[in-house]
Amino acid sequence: MTFFRMRRGARALAFATLLGAGLGLGLAGCASGPTRPAGWSAPQALVAPSPFAGVHGLAVDGKGRLLAGSVVGNTMWEVDRRTGQARVFIDAPEGQADDIAVGPCGELAWTNYLMGMLRYREQDGAPLQVLAKDLPGLNSLDFDRRNGKLYASQVFLGDALWEIDRSGRNPPRLIRKDLGGFNGFEVGPDGLLYGPLWFKGQVVKIDPASGALTVIADGFKIPAAANLDGKGNLWVVDTRTGELVKVALADGRKTVVAQLEPSLDNLAIAPDGTIYVSNMANNAIDAVDPATGARRRLTGSPVAVPAGLRIDGRTLWVADVFGFREVDTASGQVRDVFRMQRDPALEYPFAVGVSASRFALASWFTGTVQVVDRTDRRTLHTLHGLKAPYDAIPMDDGSVVYTELGAGTVTRASGPDFAQRTVLASGLQGPLQLARDAAGQLYVSEAAGRVLRLVPGGAPATVASGLAMPEGLAFTPWGSLVVAETAARRLTEIDVASGNRRTVAENLPIGMAGGPGMPPPYVPTGVAVGEDGSIYYAADRDNGIYRIRPAR
Repeated sequence: MTFFRMRRGARALAFATLLGAGLGLGLAGCASGPTRPAGWSAPQALVAPSPFAGVHGLAVDGKGRLLAGSVVGNTMWEVDRRTGQARVFIDAPEGQADDIAVGPCGELAWTNYLMGMLRYREQDGAPLQVLAKDLPGLNSLDFDRRNGKLYASQVFLGDALWEIDRSGRNPPRLIRKDLGGFNGFEVGPDGLLYGPLWFKGQVVKIDPASGALTVIADGFKIPAAANLDGKGNLWVVDTRTGELVKVALADGRKTVVAQLEPSLDNLAIAPDGTIYVSNMANNAIDAVDPATGARRRLTGSPVAVPAGLRIDGRTLWVADVFGFREVDTASGQVRDVFRMQRDPALEYPFAVGVSASRFALASWFTGTVQVVDRTDRRTLHTLHGLKAPYDAIPMDDGSVVYTELGAGTVTRASGPDFAQRTVLASGLQGPLQLARDAAGQLYVSEAAGRVLRLVPGGAPATVASGLAMPEGLAFTPWGSLVVAETAARRLTEIDVASGNRRTVAENLPIGMAGGPGMPPPYVPTGVAVGEDGSIYYAADRDNGIYRIRPAR
C-alpha cells in the first residue's frame, strides 16, 4: 500500500425536544426548517460508484488479462484493457493484494499486505496456497522468469527483502534489511531486482544472492514502483509528483514522459508496450503510450473509499481514506482538500469532523486524529498513539472530542498540543461515530448495537438498542436521528425521545467486511443530513456516495 462537545444541560435538551425532536412532532408551524416527511425517495448516486476501494498492484498475465489489486477492498480484479470494465477475479478476503506477480509458467502470487501473507496458485482454478506469513507490511513481489524463484519485500510495517520458498516448506530467506522501502520492484533478465526506495528517492538494483545494492538514479520525490521495458529503460512512477519517468539503465538519465495525478501506486507493461498505471486516490487505471505520453483512462472515480461524512451548507466533506474531499451537493462536483502522498501529513482518514474553523480527521489505521485549520488547510496538530479512533469532532472552544474503539472511550482533548485529556465516557462496547443535536448534546454509536447520549458528569443514556452494527449517525432538521445499521444494510430514523423507528432505505451497498485481524466496523459508513432534510451516506461496498431526498 503505497497502501474516530460541546454539551448543555437538561433544559437545553428539553427545549430541543419541544422544537420537534420527536418523529411525530416535526416542525409544523415553524418557519425555520423542513418538517418531517411522509417518506423517502429511492437513493440516487451523488458520486457514482466504482470498483477497487483503492487500487494498487497491477500485472498483465500470459492470457493478456490486466489484474489489479486492492488492499482495503480485500479483492483482486480483472480489468478489460479495451473497455475498462472490472470484475472480481479473486474475492475477499483471500484476494487482498498490494502487488501481483505472474510466474514463468502462468503461476500467480500476490501479497496480503494487512495480513502479512503471500498467497499463490499454480493456475486458474488451482487451490490457493500460503507460501509465507507473519511478515507485516508484505508489499511487493516478483518471479525470476529464468528459474521461477520468488522474491518479496516488506514496506511501511517492515523494511526487508526476502526470497520465498515456492514449496512453502522452508521459511523465507532474508536477503537484506533496512533498505529504505523497496517498493514495487521487478526481477530483470539478469536476475537482479530493480525497484524504488520509497524513503530515499532512489531507484536501485539489488543482487538477491549477496544483497549488494547499486543506485541507478535518484532525485525522485517518492518513487513508488518500477518496471523494465526490455529496451534498456526502467519506468518509474513518482507518487508525490504524479510523474511517469523513463530512466535509461545505461547512464541513469531521467525523462518525464507523462504527467499524471499524484497518489500513483504501481504500473505494469503489456507485451505491446502499453504502460498501465494505478492511482490509489482515484480508483483509477490509466493506459499510457510510452512513445508519446498520451494517456487513456480505463477506469476511475473522483473518490476512492468514501467513509466518514459531514455536511455544511451545500458542501459535503468526505474522509476518503486515500484523500480528504469536498463535494458540492448541488452539482456532485468533487474537489481535493488533501490527497495521499501529495500532502504528506495526511494519515488515511476514515472519519471527519467539522466546526466553523477546523476539521478533525480520524484514522483507526494509524491511531491518529489530525486537526486542520479550515481556512488555510494547515495541520495544527496530530494526536498520535490513540487506540483505533473511529471519529472526531472539533469543538467551538478549540478542543476535540474523539472515540477510541480499542479503549471503549469517548475523550475530549484540549489545551496546548491537546495534551489535556478528559474521558467523557468509558466502558463502552465499541464506540464508533459521533453526532451533535441542535442543543449541542453529543451522541455516539456503539458497535454492540446501541446509540448513546453522553450525559455531563454521569453515565451515558441509551437512546436506542438492538441495532445492527450502527455506525454513521446524523440529526435531521426536525430533530430525529438517522443511523446506518451496516450489518442490516439499512438506514433507520429514530425518535430520540420515544425510541420509535422507521426504515429510511434498505438493501444498501454498505457493511463491507474487513479481512482477518481488522476491526469489525472496518470502513465506517458515514451519514450526513442537509438543511433540506436530504440524507447522504457513503457506500463502502461500491465506493459511491448517495443521496436520499425526503418525499412530501
